[in-house]
Amino acid sequence: MTLEQAPSHTPVLFEEALKWLDVRPGGLYVDATLGGAGHTRGILERGGEVIAFDQDPQAIARAQALKLPGLRLVQANFRHLTAELSRLGIALVDGILADLGVSSYHFDDPARGFSYRLEGPLDMRMGEGELTAGEVVNTFDLEELAHILRTYGEENQAYRIARHIVASRPISTTTQLAEVVRKATGFREAGHPARRTFQALRIYVNDELGALRELLEGATEVLRPGGRLVVISFHSLEDRLVKHFLREHPRLLGLTKKPVVPSREEMESNPRARSAKLRAAELKGEGA
Repeated sequence: MTLEQAPSHTPVLFEEALKWLDVRPGGLYVDATLGGAGHTRGILERGGEVIAFDQDPQAIARAQALKLPGLRLVQANFRHLTAELSRLGIALVDGILADLGVSSYHFDDPARGFSYRLEGPLDMRMGEGELTAGEVVNTFDLEELAHILRTYGEENQAYRIARHIVASRPISTTTQLAEVVRKATGFREAGHPARRTFQALRIYVNDELGALRELLEGATEVLRPGGRLVVISFHSLEDRLVKHFLREHPRLLGLTKKPVVPSREEMESNPRARSAKLRAAELKGEGA
């Protein structure tokens, strides 16, 4: 299938991400978060070659079916960036892009258990990890649950929600859990009160912040001098980690003094874009 024939998928901050990545014909780039292949397709259309990572076998299978020229696929968590590139015999790349947003495929498929609006099993695994959100919800003690909700969801009613979860066990579906959280919070919050609880469980189950730290460290080892690192985050925990890493690493030159955010038009057409923040940096040359 040619690029023109491939189904189109436009991710958040599409043009902005490719601009800051500075894609050049013949360059080799890593898309650390393949997802629906939107960014990957953009890089390929601009003449770059792509090594795309995704731990989700379904995402890999969808991309394989497209048979896009110039694309190599790696089914692995992006935390294994350096090891997987070494396995492929690749020492350096020209750019790395990571869109940390959860794929629409995950949210829209009830069977994956990511959505508090759609009934499904309490899973939330992005790959093939062993621990599910259901195991956390139904087996962790009160203090552990409260810590997870407070740390990874920045939930100010963490202990109250955790107490209601423990009292409501067993909880087997996403909508059951969402209702427990609604009752625990007293229905006062604007928007859905289970949003931060689901975020916290997803981050914990997939060790998202640990994986992100490893990706950032690995990127500095495999970027060639002048190569770009572009990261799109969707909540304050991710953005804070990325901001400090890009600012403090001695070999990185920050390119975005303030995060790049979506236009009003993009936010109106895609509500999931509203919290997106893009930060970019360039690897300094030796001795810089």
